[in-house]
This record gives sequence, structure tokens and C-alpha cells, in this order.
Amino acid sequence: MNATTFETHLHNLPIDAIDVAQPELFRLGLAPRYFERLRREAPVHYCAQGLFGAYWSITQHRDIEAIELDPETFSSDHLNGGITITSRPDDPQFFPSFIAMDPPRHAEQRKVVAPAFSHDRLRFLAGQLRLWSEETLDQLPIGGEFDWVDRVSVELTARTLALLLGYPQERCRDLIRWSEAMVALPGSPAFPTVADKLRVMQECFAAFDAIWDERLKDPFGDDLISMLASGPKTRGMSRAELHGTILLLIVGGNDTSRSAISGSIVAFDRFPEELTTLRRHPELIAGLTPEILRWQTPIAHMRRTAMRDVTLGDRTIRKGDKVVLWYLSGNRDEGVFEHAEKFDVSRPNARRHLAFGAGIHRCVGARVADLQIRILWEELLRRFERVEVCHPPVRSASTFTHGYTELVVKIPG
Repeated sequence: MNATTFETHLHNLPIDAIDVAQPELFRLGLAPRYFERLRREAPVHYCAQGLFGAYWSITQHRDIEAIELDPETFSSDHLNGGITITSRPDDPQFFPSFIAMDPPRHAEQRKVVAPAFSHDRLRFLAGQLRLWSEETLDQLPIGGEFDWVDRVSVELTARTLALLLGYPQERCRDLIRWSEAMVALPGSPAFPTVADKLRVMQECFAAFDAIWDERLKDPFGDDLISMLASGPKTRGMSRAELHGTILLLIVGGNDTSRSAISGSIVAFDRFPEELTTLRRHPELIAGLTPEILRWQTPIAHMRRTAMRDVTLGDRTIRKGDKVVLWYLSGNRDEGVFEHAEKFDVSRPNARRHLAFGAGIHRCVGARVADLQIRILWEELLRRFERVEVCHPPVRSASTFTHGYTELVVKIPG
């Protein structure tokens, strides 16, 4: 279906027949329209025959937050189904990792990597991010069209991710290719079958198996792999858990920052008055990242599995049911964010966004993402009056990552 057909479809469908978890809706940018109707008419919504099976959609901010804060009732564990609408413990595409664990194991593994995001480490990282931002922006062409995703978003994300993981900088774009494979739905042009996807993922795991073996012998570095190799609770992890953790760190480090950096350009292009406001009030840049993350929402959803029968609103969710927390919808909830569709650099409560989740599973690398985006915009504002979007951005066909595969822009001379 095209965009017009989907619009007609939305208005004519009975509420119980809505299946918002369709990649094409996200590629066309229409998912927010479906979420708007669900928030209004059925904030706790059951889809019995979805593209990815039966599931509950949770679309209001307060309900998403409440579920995130109740891990005993709503499990993230890999063996219970994991964290995405498509994941299953018996599917070879999915692996256990600490984001797909419940307490107490989740805390044990998360604690090991937390020092990578300490104040001292972030101070060092900020200096490196400043240098990379300067270098990347200074190499951009003036007056001609280019793809912002490739030249800026991917470049900065790949370098940062390689530094955090202790991966060779000269091969940093391997990490982006592997991340794209990990989140791809089989049947996409790049990965027609599960075997095609697994082949690329195995390249990643082979590379990190070699790094892991080196770190076990000499685990005293300050990168994330060294920390896992030196942690008493993690150095003996199975290869499946290691691979799942690598997957988590790569995808988490790639998609959030990459999509937010691209989304910030789209946001300021669509709301140019906000760029004027930011230039007049440069102190607002301290709160810029939360509003970018809220407006873009790089991760569209997380999934939980109900561990007991529970009533939410006027609906009863049964034990074993798949529960999908739509962050993209919660961040557009007008009951929390006034004029939620608008990008507003002076929004007073932007930090209430759910782009990083909430509770025990809130993104461990949140402060790195904040640094990446804020430093980039500090440097960008010093150099350019504006960045013009030349063509409609090409969106990802994914219900999980909410971003762009291409964004053609021009910096006026």
C-alpha cells in the first residue's frame, strides 16, 4: 500500500483490527498517525492477528513508564521472548544479553560496563568527540548536495563505537554494517533470507571472539570488552551471551546516536524558527539533546512478556502475552508534552522523554549520546547558518529502529 491507501485504511479500520507493527508504516512515516488514534481510543490495545503475531500495544506515556518500572510482572528475559516484537528464544537471530535479562542477573552484568561511562571517561570522550566533530564538519562540501547520514551520522557514530569497544578505528565502519545486519528483517533487499543475515552476523562474532580471547589474557584496558573480560560475573559468560552482549552494545551505540543526529537535521529543517531561537538563546543547547531524542525517538519500541495476569486500564493482559511499549507513541503523548508533534528547543519537560526507556533498563550509554549530539551542534552552529534538506528523507523500514537510511542535504555557500 502507498501512503494514501494507508491513510484511508487507518480511518476505515475498526479499532480492534489495527496492526501498527508494520515496517511499511514506519518507512512511510505514518506510524505516528496510527499511534495517535490508539492513544485516543485504545491506549492498551490488543492485536490478535498481527504481522508478527498477537501482541498488546501500550501507547500512553504513563502506562509505558509503569510497565518499565515493574520488571517482576513484565519480563525482558531472552528465554521469555526478549525485547523486540519479533524476538523468540528459539530463533537463531536473537541472543541473550543484559538488556534481555531480568534482575538479579541484569544488574550484575550492567554494573560491569558502567565504569565505561564514568565522569572521567566521559571527559576524555568529550575531547575526542570534539576533534571528530570538527574534522567531519570541516570536510563537508559547501553548496553541493551530499548524504548527511553517511558523511556525518554514520561517521561520528562508527568512530565513537569503535573507541568504546576497543575496535580498530580504521575498520570502524564494520560496526555499522554489522549493526544494520542485526536489526534487519529477513526479506529486506540487503538480507533476503535469515541465512544471509546470519552470515554477516557471524563475521562480527568471529572478529569479537578474537578480541575477547585477547582481552581474557590481558583484561586491563578501559574499553567495554576489557571490562567484561575482567568482571568476575562476566568473564566466564557463554559465547552466546558474549555474542548477545556485543550485539546489544553495537546496536545500542549505533542506532540511537545515528538516528538522533540525522533526526536533528530533519527537525531544524522542518521547524526553522527553532534554529533562530537556539541562535538567539545559545544557553538552550544544554537541553537540546532531550528534545531531539523525544522528537525523533530512535528506538521505536521495546517488548516485554507478562509473567502473570494483570489489569491495565480496563483490559486484562494474560500471562505469557507479548506487550509492546511504543516509545515513539509515548513521546508524542499530548497528555505529557504540549503540542507534542512540534520540535521545541525550549520545551520545559523534554527530559521526560522515553527514548532511553525507564527504570532498570534505561540506556546505559545515555550520557554518551548526549555528548555526541550536543558537541556536534555546538560545532555546527559555529560553522554553518543552516543545513537544508534537499529531498524527502528515506526512512528505515523497521518497527524497531526509527531513523533514516538517506538524508540528502546542502550547506548554502
